[in-house]
Amino acid sequence: MKEYRDESAGIFLRLMTAADTDLIVAWRNKDAVRKNFIYQELFTREGHENWIRTRVETGQVVQMIICDDATGKPLGSVYIRDIDREHNKAEYGIFIGEDDARGRGIGTAAAKLMLRYCFEEEGLHRVYLRAFADNLQAIRSYEKAGFAREGLLRDDVRIDGEYRDIQWMAAVV
Repeated sequence: MKEYRDESAGIFLRLMTAADTDLIVAWRNKDAVRKNFIYQELFTREGHENWIRTRVETGQVVQMIICDDATGKPLGSVYIRDIDREHNKAEYGIFIGEDDARGRGIGTAAAKLMLRYCFEEEGLHRVYLRAFADNLQAIRSYEKAGFAREGLLRDDVRIDGEYRDIQWMAAVV
């Protein structure tokens, strides 16, 4: 894998390993992270280990850890899932797990790096994502990274008894 580093943002991406499991479970279970995901159930170590076995090791998912350039400290994760080799597309996801890493442009920088990886190394043509339509901070970040809004899915998911709109976005090579 080539090096994916953004010196101005002070981050780099590295492949996730099984050793990252406890950190990912802790991050995904934080309310600040979980509230922005369609799947909001609590994560478990067993569930993440199953994700690695059935999705990462089978090539359906590539997951990376966002790290601080100066210290190597993990800050969050980016991934592509449901990689479709016939149509050269995949779904993008991100979460910033460390509270002090939010609001600093790290998510935008990580998205740009991951798109570069997707287009250069995976040979993908299209990378898409779903975001809650009212998560305007995330949508702005995705737009800065190169994603464009493609459609709004009204009342697409039901979270805690409330229907929520989903913004569909994509980046195309």
